[in-house]
Amino acid sequence: MKIIATGLQFPEGPIAMPDGSILLVEIARETLSRVTPDGKVEVVANIPGGPNGAAIGPDGRVYVCNNGGFNWINEDGNLRPHGQSASYKNGAIDVVDMKTGKVERMYDKVDGHWLKGPNDIVFDAEGGFYFTDIGKRRDREADRGFVYYGKADGSMVKEVVTAATTPNGVGLSPDGKTLYIAETDTARVWAWDILAPGELRKDPWPSPHGGRCVAGIGGYTRFDSLAVASSGNICVAALDTCSIIEVAHDGSYWRRHAVPDLLVTNLCFGGADLRTAYVTLSYAGKLAAMSWHEPGLRLNHQKIPSA
Repeated sequence: MKIIATGLQFPEGPIAMPDGSILLVEIARETLSRVTPDGKVEVVANIPGGPNGAAIGPDGRVYVCNNGGFNWINEDGNLRPHGQSASYKNGAIDVVDMKTGKVERMYDKVDGHWLKGPNDIVFDAEGGFYFTDIGKRRDREADRGFVYYGKADGSMVKEVVTAATTPNGVGLSPDGKTLYIAETDTARVWAWDILAPGELRKDPWPSPHGGRCVAGIGGYTRFDSLAVASSGNICVAALDTCSIIEVAHDGSYWRRHAVPDLLVTNLCFGGADLRTAYVTLSYAGKLAAMSWHEPGLRLNHQKIPSA
């Protein structure tokens, strides 16, 4: 593993760019930042609140899940979030023009309900996007989680999964016909068949929300965001266990890849062959790169460098 950048303020949402740089958010710094191949960090845009998961849309802009902001605990220079910030109002989907740094608020309500803590996002081939809302935690209560589908032109957003338990990572299968969600507190990966953009097939009760359970990991493991490999395997950043958990798409096996950080939050695949995994080590504030044993899945609207 190679450390590319240090001194980041809780990095998340990495995006591999065709010039070899990595876009990511710094949640505690409230920025969308660019890390160049030589490790320099440049601010692309200031995003008040809590910029979290991010993705390139069909128009080339960056779509950012804004969780509304956290309180922070500093442990000898290492950061970890703790509940909602004192300035918190609500969550939102923000869109950033990378050329100008202009930030536009696209969605902050769905059917009259405020977004609480949007967390991660993935685009489909039709130009729409799925995103998770993990909610916010307070001293004696926490919000329920949801999954939504929105159009990139701002014309429509709707709820597609109701009352999930801390939905965090989100991804699509290589054929675009399956939606995956990683739940933080349960350390489970769930799947739904996609019938049409924003339309999911729901399993009956006793499924709590219509999804089918692909995998559940024992021990003290919590899941954060995910990336899908070209084989369809689901690679989930695992909080508290210093690892990435690779789950077979059919749930037949899972295996652990060690990563040296207590809060491994996200990964993306980049490079000309998509065999480099860029991993956010959020507790220590670092961005790392490691070789992966197979290519990652090329995301919709992702441009990769030529060989």
